Amino acid sequence: MISKFFKKATPIHFVIMSLVLFLGFLYAKFRLHPQISMGFVLKQLALFGVCIVSLFIFNFFTSKNSLTKKNSYNLLFYGLFMVLMFQTFLNTKLVIANLFILLALRRIVSLRTKKQQKKKILDASIWISLATLLFFWSSLFFIVLFVALFLYGINDVKNWIIPLIGVLLVAVITYAILIVFNINFWDYVDRFESGKNFNFSMLNNRQIIIAATIYFSYFIWSLFYYLQNIKNKSKSYRPSYMLILFAAIIALVIIIIAPEKSGAEFIFLIAPLAIIVSNYIELISEKWFREVLIWILILALLANLIL
Repeated sequence: MISKFFKKATPIHFVIMSLVLFLGFLYAKFRLHPQISMGFVLKQLALFGVCIVSLFIFNFFTSKNSLTKKNSYNLLFYGLFMVLMFQTFLNTKLVIANLFILLALRRIVSLRTKKQQKKKILDASIWISLATLLFFWSSLFFIVLFVALFLYGINDVKNWIIPLIGVLLVAVITYAILIVFNINFWDYVDRFESGKNFNFSMLNNRQIIIAATIYFSYFIWSLFYYLQNIKNKSKSYRPSYMLILFAAIIALVIIIIAPEKSGAEFIFLIAPLAIIVSNYIELISEKWFREVLIWILILALLANLIL
């Protein structure tokens, strides 16, 4: 039984889900690029390395901050959701931006410990700023940072100014790099996809529709139980769970307004969705129902790859 296998956290689970990501990554790349070259292979190996680091960072901050119990359901759902919407592998900028956002969320959630708060706020703002350089609407995750300052009761005005310092730091360094490489600033700004697009016709693809339906079905079904579960958490941990919910909401907003609708924009939803669904799976007392939910996801994934 899959649910029983992932009920305990062991290193083998990370290896297995890394292999699942690798197979999904290969499928996505060879489907789009049937002809390959050595340069292409090297670039894709580097990009897959980013995917593995993202998986590691996700697992690290999830377990470190007790966002799930001591199991590997978070890894299972992160990997399955990622491969289910395999279009997420096809946009290099979004894959890297997602890594930066995960690094930012790691620092934001860890504000709970009250240690090195200024450093963590600065780190988070820098990571979000770097993600914004790759995908403009990543900037919306600054909302999660400011919500964290509010929920954790960080009232010192100096701490609320630190994110601005982080933004300015990244902006100055970026501008210096543009000067060194003789790149026109305004040409660089024009490349930003900062517009909004509410036309969803580009998502009228059978594979994207199946994946999106699974995403939203699992999210809506698990959300009620997740909210109920938050009430049972200790006062110190409750804000962390709320922040994951806010991150999911921001990801949904990005999906709605993203200028380019390709399915890749769903990548920001995967981490918070995996945590929310993992919390629900942990609450299920009926083993058979837990198994059914996992198998539905696996079968939907396989169907999506075959179509």
